[in-house]
Amino acid sequence: MSIKSLLSAFGLALFLSAPGHAMTVTHAQGETEIDGIPETVLVYDLAVVDTLDALGVEVDGIPAINLPAYLEKYRDADLPPIGSLFEPDFEAVAAMAPDLVIVGGRSSPKYAELAAIAPTIDLSIDRGDFVASAKKNAETLGSIFGKEAEAEAAVAELDAAVAKLREASEGAGTVLVILTTGGRMSAHGPGSRFGVVYDEYGFTPAVEQLDTGLHGQSISNEFILETNPDWLFVVDRDAAIGREGQAANQMLDNELVRQTTAWTNDQVVYLDPVSWYIVGGGLTAMKTSIEQLTEAVSQD
Repeated sequence: MSIKSLLSAFGLALFLSAPGHAMTVTHAQGETEIDGIPETVLVYDLAVVDTLDALGVEVDGIPAINLPAYLEKYRDADLPPIGSLFEPDFEAVAAMAPDLVIVGGRSSPKYAELAAIAPTIDLSIDRGDFVASAKKNAETLGSIFGKEAEAEAAVAELDAAVAKLREASEGAGTVLVILTTGGRMSAHGPGSRFGVVYDEYGFTPAVEQLDTGLHGQSISNEFILETNPDWLFVVDRDAAIGREGQAANQMLDNELVRQTTAWTNDQVVYLDPVSWYIVGGGLTAMKTSIEQLTEAVSQD
């Protein structure tokens, strides 16, 4: 058996046996050369932190941000502060001399400044091809860290979960996805930041033509009643970012929304806010979100 076959049999990447092996990573903002498996890694995107955690790779720095329970270990680890998603601490980054910095989504505008300090890649999720983009990122990270086998297994699990949800969503009825924050609401349809619900998970939109901008389309309780969805999927932004305010379930408990089919049939689903609003395209967050939706629409 060849050395490559032996390594493959044990789930190891070939370059693990060759310290200093350089690989070129193609990403959202170009190409970056990485010399060997990175040891000191800073990540400014929770989807990437999530996926690396799922692959068994620990990181050395994350931004100050609200974390889901399964990633709280990074806060408990008392890692050096490296700034926020929007404002990295460039001096702290330089002092840590990382082998790799990863940005994505909210932190992607800081790519050039971080790339001037250390090798940096941008693994932003393409919301127009959400699932495929998340899987590609997992495979890229698997290649970088010698976790190809783990990435392949995780992607296969994700594919199976999506297939199961698509089967459950068929004939489930119409869906309206809304985001609540600061006492206000916005609706998100196909092609929006939460468009994966329709575009890839197979749900039928209650409204076809909605603003696909990042913040969705501002709506009222009257809009929800007029739309009258069979299902209402709710993301509470205030809960996601740890801000006090009127909770989504309190906002929706009113005489107008109570007349809708979704409310009458107990088909208002409060989605995990951190997974949907903060983490997004991480392997664990996606799988958890998909399983929640599958369970909700399969209850009958």
